[in-house]
Amino acid sequence: MEGPTDTTLSVVAPAHNEEGNVEALVKAVGDALTPTGIPFEFLIVDDASTDQTAARVQDLQAAHPWLRLISLGRPAAGGGNGQSIAFKVGFARARGALIAVLDADLQNDPADLPAMLELMQAENADFVQGDRSAARRQGDAWVRQVTSVIGRMSRRIILGDQVRDTGCSLRVMKREIALRLPLEFKGMHRFIPVTASQMGYKVIQMPVSHHPRHAGETKYGMGILPRAIPGFIDCFAVRWMRARRRHPVSVTEAPMEAEVEVSIDVGLGAPLREHGG
Repeated sequence: MEGPTDTTLSVVAPAHNEEGNVEALVKAVGDALTPTGIPFEFLIVDDASTDQTAARVQDLQAAHPWLRLISLGRPAAGGGNGQSIAFKVGFARARGALIAVLDADLQNDPADLPAMLELMQAENADFVQGDRSAARRQGDAWVRQVTSVIGRMSRRIILGDQVRDTGCSLRVMKREIALRLPLEFKGMHRFIPVTASQMGYKVIQMPVSHHPRHAGETKYGMGILPRAIPGFIDCFAVRWMRARRRHPVSVTEAPMEAEVEVSIDVGLGAPLREHGG
């Protein structure tokens, strides 16, 4: 696991079969953040892609020293490991004091990140969540739009979640939040904002842009019920965790009398390797 360095911002993007998007994505992130003067890095987490996603990123690394590639191995069941575990791995490897998240399909606009950082500082917030509600949603599959409405209603009723667009991956958070999220559980990436709020952090929202998919195929090809039912059930799992989450009132450490070596298995759940960076 990486520790914080002089890097201020780590941008993390999971990518599964996004070879047609990564070049434009890297350029967009660089164009958005380089003029700010903020020390940043961009981690693309290749989630067991079967196309040339990883190769495309490696080709770009020579010209972009702030670009890192994390590759996840293919699970025994095939396919990818999923966004939750990709986020968990990316957050664990990130070096920044702040962590930003966006999708690799170019539907999120990295150009919104500087304004999100400014709002975070102005509001003394811990977490800024993107909100695409006011933006045109052209290009989104109708299945995704309908299930988003169902999911938002379920979260509001069951969890009291007031986030308008929790399905928007574009967000900025403090590193400590990212490392506390229980992303080892499948589907937990859909509950990142409400989980941060439940842990006592100040979560605010900001209108952001939304664009049609640039290239590749959407990952939302299944019907409404196969997507909505697991999300509905997951709401109760998150409520269960909320009721049982405990926070230490105070922490003190006694002086050490002898050095003790401790080995910890972080249990990221998937083999990974990093190229360059």
